[in-house]
Amino acid sequence: MGGANHITDEDALIYLQKLQPSRIVTDGDLDGIASAAILLRAFPDAEVVFAHPTGILSGVFDKFIDKSTIICDLPFHPQAGAVIDHHLTNQISESDVLNLWRPTMSAARITHSVVKTQHNLNDLDDFIDWVDRLDGGGISKEDYLSNHPIVILSRSIDVNESPSIALWIAKSISNGTRIDEILRNSSVDKLVQKRIHESAVIDEIITRTLRIENRLAIVRFDDTGTRTGGYRITAFVGDECDACMIIHGEEGGSLSGNNLPLGASFYTNSFLHEDGGLVDLTLLATAFDEDGGGHSNACGCRIKPLDKFGNIEDREPTTSDIEENISQWLNIWNTNHPSY
Repeated sequence: MGGANHITDEDALIYLQKLQPSRIVTDGDLDGIASAAILLRAFPDAEVVFAHPTGILSGVFDKFIDKSTIICDLPFHPQAGAVIDHHLTNQISESDVLNLWRPTMSAARITHSVVKTQHNLNDLDDFIDWVDRLDGGGISKEDYLSNHPIVILSRSIDVNESPSIALWIAKSISNGTRIDEILRNSSVDKLVQKRIHESAVIDEIITRTLRIENRLAIVRFDDTGTRTGGYRITAFVGDECDACMIIHGEEGGSLSGNNLPLGASFYTNSFLHEDGGLVDLTLLATAFDEDGGGHSNACGCRIKPLDKFGNIEDREPTTSDIEENISQWLNIWNTNHPSY
């Protein structure tokens, strides 16, 4: 069923219904939550499990995946019933899995197109437009820095910190609750307020660790207990960078725990390059980590233990490996970046 991504939206929903889905395994960002919310309109009794790409690829979530499982906004899994995704590196050509990969700005756009063939989703049209722009790099700097409810929600969600709140948000969106009403929920508001208080800490980390190498902004959030995304870095740096690299996670972190292992995320400065970046960032994300990947303008991978020649060593990575990874990624960046 590898070519099933070419079937019509109407047939796609019929195929999904034949699976009798009992579980939705989805990413924990706004796109993943939106995808789950839409699928819950069609399959209200399905369980929602939040996962992450590396965990899917490494088998951490295998126990949740079978032929009655729909995977959203995450890499392909051969035991799933269906996979709905839009990441460039997650395309699968041949499989018995219902493959709903499409080159859209968000996975939620795919679920929206499919589910609306039988269900009224008019109330989510504006919401999905925002999810597209936020996940696909189509948002302006002014909108990102605004206090629009959907932008606030996207900045506040942290599935690792509170999966129960993320699940409540997904179910609330599915039930037709407005985003501004969701933000007034006391538990959600606590997350919003926490992010506001963390903002100064994030700015301090950016200021302290930021360096720019050949228009690639590099920041170190590893072992800080906090994370941030590419929009935050590129908005902070402005037109001085074409892309950014964010180091995050903790030495000794676990894919199945709250503290994730050392990793890196790469983002094009979409505020500057609205039509795509100057370098395919998946070249960096897949250079050493076979499970790395994503989009050419937004992707990620794990820190790998490297020797000084860039060879992978058979040991667990430590913080001392970070700079060697960065050095190797800079070589790739410089090789592929046009001259200025």
